[in-house]
Amino acid sequence: MARFTPDMETRALAVIELYPERRSATIPLCHLAQEQDGYLTREAMEQISELVGITPAEVLGTASFYDMLHTEPVGKYLVGVCTNIACLLKGGEELLEHAEQALGVAPGGTTDDGMFTLEEMECIAHCDKAPAVQVNYRFFGPLGDESFDSLVEELRGGALDAVVPPHGTLSRVHRTSGIAVPLAEIIEARRSGDLLEAERARAKAEAEGAGGNQL
Repeated sequence: MARFTPDMETRALAVIELYPERRSATIPLCHLAQEQDGYLTREAMEQISELVGITPAEVLGTASFYDMLHTEPVGKYLVGVCTNIACLLKGGEELLEHAEQALGVAPGGTTDDGMFTLEEMECIAHCDKAPAVQVNYRFFGPLGDESFDSLVEELRGGALDAVVPPHGTLSRVHRTSGIAVPLAEIIEARRSGDLLEAERARAKAEAEGAGGNQL
């Protein structure tokens, strides 16, 4: 796939409705494209630029700035081993070395079967479970060599498909966890907030005008 499917385009338009400026939806739409294809294709970036009114180069510039956005194909599972201080002290570097051997790739590499892309991560906010591993924005830990190997086998065999979404999609994570608020309610709240802000600005302008007239 390249451009959004009809269903995804409908979702993209709904996401754009959440923002007072269309270009503010650029990053969420990038995540949506990754949910569909696993990475940002050239065609997807072109369509995003059309939807939000910026150039494809600006979309690429945004995508290349953030580690969570990928402009090249990645594996079905993004396996990130944390090596920040808490995990480092608990063996994070050693776990990363083991992961390289177990998967047969260095950080940034993807296995030949396209299943796994290995990443070295900064803090993933799972310090109480150090050393921790992030797989498509789901967290596992503490892990040692054996438990890491078991995790890989479960992922490869599909045992965790109901738990770990494909492609490392942050957009999908946000839509399936946390506080569940219907999208229509979010959009309506945004519109109501815009109207309230406009009313406040009008009242303030009138008050300032009245004060000026008194002078």
